Amino acid sequence: MYLLLLAVIYLTFISLGLPDSLLGSAWPVLHAEFDVPLSYMGLVSMIVSGGTIISSLMTERLTKKIGTKVLTTVSVLLTAIALFGFSCAAEFYQLVLWGIPYGLGAGAIDAALNHYVALHYNSRHMSWLHCFWGVGTIISPYVMSYALTHTAWMDGYRTVSYIQFAIAAVLVLTLPLWSINKSKKAEEGSTKTLGLKGALKIKGVKTLLVGFMAYCAAEATTMLWASSYLEDARGAAKDEAAAFGSLFFIGITAGRFLSGFLSDKLGDNRMIRLGTGIALCGVILMALPFKTMSIIGFIIIGLGCAPVYPCIIHSTPRNFGAENSQGIIGIQMASAYVGSTFMPPVFGLIANHISMKLMPVYLAFFLILLLVMVSKTEKQCGTQK
Repeated sequence: MYLLLLAVIYLTFISLGLPDSLLGSAWPVLHAEFDVPLSYMGLVSMIVSGGTIISSLMTERLTKKIGTKVLTTVSVLLTAIALFGFSCAAEFYQLVLWGIPYGLGAGAIDAALNHYVALHYNSRHMSWLHCFWGVGTIISPYVMSYALTHTAWMDGYRTVSYIQFAIAAVLVLTLPLWSINKSKKAEEGSTKTLGLKGALKIKGVKTLLVGFMAYCAAEATTMLWASSYLEDARGAAKDEAAAFGSLFFIGITAGRFLSGFLSDKLGDNRMIRLGTGIALCGVILMALPFKTMSIIGFIIIGLGCAPVYPCIIHSTPRNFGAENSQGIIGIQMASAYVGSTFMPPVFGLIANHISMKLMPVYLAFFLILLLVMVSKTEKQCGTQK
């Protein structure tokens, strides 16, 4: 039963990843059909990410009231309804409106399950949890590519919404499984509240928040703009760009699977540095004026990004103390959403008014900033290796 519940949690994280790569895959067609600038994808993603920030901040309170299992089930159902709404959109403003419930549902799933796994399962499952998020991000671009080739973009969104409804049904049927961990000593919400002011007074927290924001800025920008970059800067066809845009997600998924085996041997700090260095190599490849090199570059960027998010979260107790980790992890996730909310739209403006070809420079800036901030955090916390 313990492993069956874990399988259900992994399946739920697939549902979290499914919509994340859908907008970027469809946008080359959507912005032309709705007759809006290329940069407007940033507006949709900002609305979605804004919803995730709000719901993640509310998750602790909601979890205490209705429990993780009910909150997760309702949130998956909410994202399914929102994606079906996307498929029915006839005007751009409707995409924006449906982005609100999608963001609210996704943020609650992310925060609730990350906390639950950290509370009830050992650390390697955190890497594998995010690996299953990657499985979802790999599937949906191919669904959208098939829809663009054979029918229309609406069918891509509709298909993914049906998958979400099916996962919500599985969650309803398996609600009794969540009771198996009730005997655990640690309970949800049992630790004291640290608060934002208290967290910022701890050495190293400020620099790590900036570094985490920088990482998520790079990841989200790659995730949302990969297909558009391949089409606009490297001359790929729309359906080809939609399919190849998923290669970043293939890289990050494979990398997180491997990270589950390597993290304990190399340690979190080395994994973060190694991953960031690999991602920078991928950025160099995507900057080369060859479509094939750019495609390979996105895979390598994904491989490099893979260990960063899980290792930053996993290193929090060691950096700041177990008694402070729960509060700081919540603030870290908020900083992550800030990076993923505001930085991709900024690049959209750059692409719209200057050139899409500046994407490698934009990504390199944030990856280098990540390395600098992580190094400063290690020095301030005394955790260098």
